[in-house]
Amino acid sequence: MATTQFLSNCSADAITDAAKSLEAGNLVAFPTETVYGLGADATNKKAVSRIYEAKGRPTDHPLIVHVHSLQAMSDWVTEIPTYAIALARQFWPGPMTLILKRSSLAQDFITGGQDTVGIRVPDHVVALALLEAFQKAGGLGVAAPSANRFGHVSPTTAQAVSDELSQYLKAEDQILDGGQCAVGLESTIIDCTSEQPRILRPGAITTEMIVAATGLDIVNSNSTKIRVSGDMASHYAPKALVVLDQVPCAGDGFIAMADIQTPPGSVRLASPKTNAEFAQVLYSALRIADEKHLTKIVIRQPIGEDIALAIRDRIRRAAKQQ
Repeated sequence: MATTQFLSNCSADAITDAAKSLEAGNLVAFPTETVYGLGADATNKKAVSRIYEAKGRPTDHPLIVHVHSLQAMSDWVTEIPTYAIALARQFWPGPMTLILKRSSLAQDFITGGQDTVGIRVPDHVVALALLEAFQKAGGLGVAAPSANRFGHVSPTTAQAVSDELSQYLKAEDQILDGGQCAVGLESTIIDCTSEQPRILRPGAITTEMIVAATGLDIVNSNSTKIRVSGDMASHYAPKALVVLDQVPCAGDGFIAMADIQTPPGSVRLASPKTNAEFAQVLYSALRIADEKHLTKIVIRQPIGEDIALAIRDRIRRAAKQQ
């Protein structure tokens, strides 16, 4: 287990100190309701470059800008359609990222050279307190992808961030410990650059919820050229080989709903009772498999059209790692 020298509690003083650290150009990992993010001042090119270095992330892979309120979005974007405002009012703070035409504030080092930018208001008391403190200090937004090495399993606890990234952080960087993430999967990403919304990455905000909030149908075409986080065929992958919907052999890890029995000799990693619980425990279960040095993980995919869609998206990408 990696050192915990970077871990900090989430007292008011600690959050104020973390906001000052962001202002000074350092990195701060912080909890959201989805996963932990690795944050930097989104207007500071040098600070943002350190996110890419710490993660081993391709520099053309865009980042999401986190802001403390819907009103703060206007600094970063232009051409905001009415339905995007409806989505923001309905689901922010929450696990949803909107892709919109960027303003001049959103530079290429944030957008990956695209003319769009992703914006989100997270639903976590620590994240919102940090963003508000940063705003009071003069900050405009915090760029924050998931706080893990690129392509690996996203962290849902502060310790997971420390285990994975401590060796890539500097003494001035911080990890705010806000406990286990409530949702456990990354935000729904919605393209709002056309007349109708398009889902670019599924998450806890589902198609039905988007349609109900906007009164518009979802565009299902895959013709978009917008690059977003988590859109690679192989992603969210542990070291172990991930296979889907098979019967595990002795020594294999096994993740399935609680009503599915564990085959003899396999190592049960998680037994969620609901799809929401499946999402919350998935990444921690994958990390446990690596800690146990398992070589293979069998996952029985959950059924349903709710967050199960996002779960299936993540585990199918994890299964393409080989």
